[in-house]
Amino acid sequence: MKKDYYEILEVPKTATVDEIKKAYRKKALQYHPDKNPGDKVAEEKFKEAAEAYSVLSDESKRSRYDQFGHAGLGGATSGGFEGGGFTMDDIFAHFGDVFGGHFGGHFGGGFSGFGGGQRVVNRGSDLRIKVRLTLKEIAAGVEKKLKVNKYVACPKCKGSGAENDSDRAECPTCKGRGHITRVVNSMLGQMQTTTVCPNCHGEGRVITKKCTQCYGEGIVKEDEILTVNIPAGVAEGMQLSFGGKGNAARRGGVNGDLLVVIEEEPHPELIRDQQDLVYNLVLSFPQAALGSTVEVPTLDGKAKIQIEAGTQSGKILRLRNKGLPLLNHYGTGDLLIRVAVYIPESLSKEQKDALAKMANDPAFQPSPAMKSKMFNQFKNFFD
Repeated sequence: MKKDYYEILEVPKTATVDEIKKAYRKKALQYHPDKNPGDKVAEEKFKEAAEAYSVLSDESKRSRYDQFGHAGLGGATSGGFEGGGFTMDDIFAHFGDVFGGHFGGHFGGGFSGFGGGQRVVNRGSDLRIKVRLTLKEIAAGVEKKLKVNKYVACPKCKGSGAENDSDRAECPTCKGRGHITRVVNSMLGQMQTTTVCPNCHGEGRVITKKCTQCYGEGIVKEDEILTVNIPAGVAEGMQLSFGGKGNAARRGGVNGDLLVVIEEEPHPELIRDQQDLVYNLVLSFPQAALGSTVEVPTLDGKAKIQIEAGTQSGKILRLRNKGLPLLNHYGTGDLLIRVAVYIPESLSKEQKDALAKMANDPAFQPSPAMKSKMFNQFKNFFD
């Protein structure tokens, strides 16, 4: 299973493009082949970071990845690379601008591992819930209203955590910056490192009098109705991400995400096989031998199909485009009708006598070609 791209670069889902670029530059410096000659593990991490950057730095691909995970990328990353299968030369050629065009050469001094030094923005935790869908809802897509118990901004202090607006003051330790910086010498030259202020935890301000409703946290728990639009073609176990619909952050900041895990409700007659649907049609011996017209279920109701005379058990009939759509792509699966012929388990004497008279009739004996065809059907079933 592929690693999460945000975890690879060690950035939050709310990271800006600049923050993603800086995080990638840091990882690339750490695992660059010039610093780790012959180290295959470092080389893989170097490529891994490049793949993550190729997706998260592209607005369109990042949006699909946030919504559908790796499945939303259709196997592609960025810059023409498929599934991360690019070489070191590819990385230097496509991402050299990250280091001012000198990515493949020597690194200059003065690089800031954190850069910017902005205040920490709190982020709320993610919410994960399961949503059960019918095959009909999966086929068409559906809007769901979900009642969830989640953290929301405190209505009294509006999320600040302070009893009044005047009960927040500049942090005396970091002077409101939210961070403490220092300069160290390293093999890469002078580097400026930034650490979160231990007093205000990066917020830049401290509370002098806490809100009496949320006790300084800025959040309280409440029931909330959330509306989510689930696209057509989702599958069992798939996780969709809805940005900003999760828990509110402590004392302001950015909401977490709502993670919706899909559960499929079994259909009483149809079986899902990826984008195709399968229906097991049982025919009587006369129906199969003489031919007939029968009804089969679909997601839209019923459909009439013609059974040709002499239809054999194991035959697959296909109704085009009666299956499920492919998520995030064009195309729709089919409805596959798998035929089984019912052989009576008990017969009257008259029925047995009638069949006995036909037992040796050549019309009731399979030809060599039919035997071979039926053998191959059984063989393919077990392959």
